[in-house]
Parts: sequence; C-alpha cells; structure tokens
Amino acid sequence: MKQIIEKMSFKTVGEQIIEITDEISQLIGNLQLNSGLINLSILHTSCSLMVQENADNTVLTDIKNYLNEIAPVNKNYAHNTEGDDDMPAHLKTLLTQTNLTLSLKNKKLILGTWQGIFLIEHRSQNKIRNVMFHFIGE
Repeated sequence: MKQIIEKMSFKTVGEQIIEITDEISQLIGNLQLNSGLINLSILHTSCSLMVQENADNTVLTDIKNYLNEIAPVNKNYAHNTEGDDDMPAHLKTLLTQTNLTLSLKNKKLILGTWQGIFLIEHRSQNKIRNVMFHFIGE
C-alpha cells in the first residue's frame, strides 16, 4: 500500500471548462500506479471540478450558460472585492464540487464511456489553478 500526493497546475483563459482527464491519466502512468483511490481537490474558491460528458461539447456550453443564469454577474452582491465576477464565481463553486474521488483499477481510471474530468473556471481573468492529486493504493 502506498500514498502519493502531487500538485498539478492548469492555466485557464477566462471563464471556461477544460477537460483534464488526459493529464490525470498521464500522471497515473508516470507514477506507475495500479489500483486504488484518487482524490482530486482544487485549492481555490472560485473554480471547481466535475465529472461530465466528454463526447459532445454542447453539454459543456449548456452547463456554462446554466451556471451564468443562476449566478449572474449583474447582481448587486455585497462581496465584490476582486470584481463583478467575484461573488458569482463563489456561488458557482458552491453549486458544483471542489473534490472528486475516483477509482483506479489495473492502471486505468474507472470512468463511464462518455465521462471525463473537467476543471470549471468561474472567473473572467486568466488564472493558474492548482489541483492536488492524492492517491492511496498500490
């Protein structure tokens, strides 16, 4: 049994949803991991993680549009320390996830046929986002 913790960094360009499945799989290969659990934690309060369909990009467009509808920029929020998109970004993170736990078996992530791992950037500024990769297994 072993435990490994690695930090992964991703550059975002404004509000976007980016698939990070390949980067996670590449790290699994580089670390020669076989089977166990992987926990991914994003270390920010204005972006999030999700497992979602990766076969049709219109799903991601609809998710982004929906989040913008329920947490719009044009509201009169009390919290706007870092700009008009500050509080909407926090609300979107509240409604999504900052941690994912995934299974690894025989060196492969256990995901559905059309599933991928995504980072959702809720801010309009370019950012460097850090994701902690925590593995427990063999």
